Amino acid sequence: MFYWMLKVILSPFLRTFYRPWIEGLENVPAEGPAILAGNHLSFLDSIFLPLMLPRRVTFLAKIDYFTGSGLKGTAKRMFFSGVGQLPIDRSGGKASDAALRSGVRVLGQGKLLGIYPEGTRSPDGRLYRGKIGVARMALEAKVLVVPVAMFGTFEVQPQGRTIPRIRRVGMRIGRPLDFSRYEDMADDRFVLRSITDEIMYELMQLSGQEYVDMYAQKAKDDLAAARAVATAEATGTGTGTGTGTGTTSPDGAVKPAKPVKPVKPVKPAKLAGTPKPAKLLRPGRAGTFTKPGKLTSPLSGAAAAPASAAALANTAAAEHPPTEIPPSPRPQGPDVAADLPPDPLQR
Repeated sequence: MFYWMLKVILSPFLRTFYRPWIEGLENVPAEGPAILAGNHLSFLDSIFLPLMLPRRVTFLAKIDYFTGSGLKGTAKRMFFSGVGQLPIDRSGGKASDAALRSGVRVLGQGKLLGIYPEGTRSPDGRLYRGKIGVARMALEAKVLVVPVAMFGTFEVQPQGRTIPRIRRVGMRIGRPLDFSRYEDMADDRFVLRSITDEIMYELMQLSGQEYVDMYAQKAKDDLAAARAVATAEATGTGTGTGTGTGTTSPDGAVKPAKPVKPVKPVKPAKLAGTPKPAKLLRPGRAGTFTKPGKLTSPLSGAAAAPASAAALANTAAAEHPPTEIPPSPRPQGPDVAADLPPDPLQR
């Protein structure tokens, strides 16, 4: 009852401001069970799709919407329970098996089941790899899978935005996919992967999105890690070129680290007994220069006692010994005597 009341209340407002359009409405079965497999761009996907369909759609919603505390958590739980959403645990293992059984039970009641094969909202508007849960439910419940492509909801309210923008949205519904040829192969993971890839291919054709062969949750984790590294580098708390280590306040906010003061160089200690280095000599001097003593002048004693003529002569003779010059030879012929000038000393 709450589902239809909410639809009646919200329908005029949403149709007026967002002017939603729809293509391929005839591809949705008028009765009987079927799986509506759609791309997941925004939280608003689960609002606009039921708004535009005459039949009720039950979505598998993550369990976080049903476990919140406080006033906000209680309001979320009442809303999603009132519109008939089923909580699922996406942690894997037995929790995922319980979610699959819940979906098969809804299909067994002849209802439309809405599911997002990507498992979570796209972080950047691209189409990511699908999970095989949708294929398993289709084979176990033996129902058709109807691909539904949403348009504009990512721009209206991307992940992390609280207040939605005003912009036109729409949806395109593709032809139903029949996988009854694989009904006895629900435990074959290769078959399940092939069915899931076929569904995602149809969604890619309908939406025109770029396909990424990676799970959306893995892409979200990578983006969160990149943002954390960028934040750490910006605040100087990361490794690498940071100036120090940051601290975390009680509310969880990271405080920027204080810059580290440069360390002054330590002077080497003087060792005991180390000789001082010798002084360098000025250029042009060899060895150690010694100041010469005063020279005794030979005339220093002349004023006191004049020397005799004989003593001076002897001193001069000792200092300047005579040099004997041999007489120059006279030229002589063999037979004729040379005519020499007379010797003035021989008279």
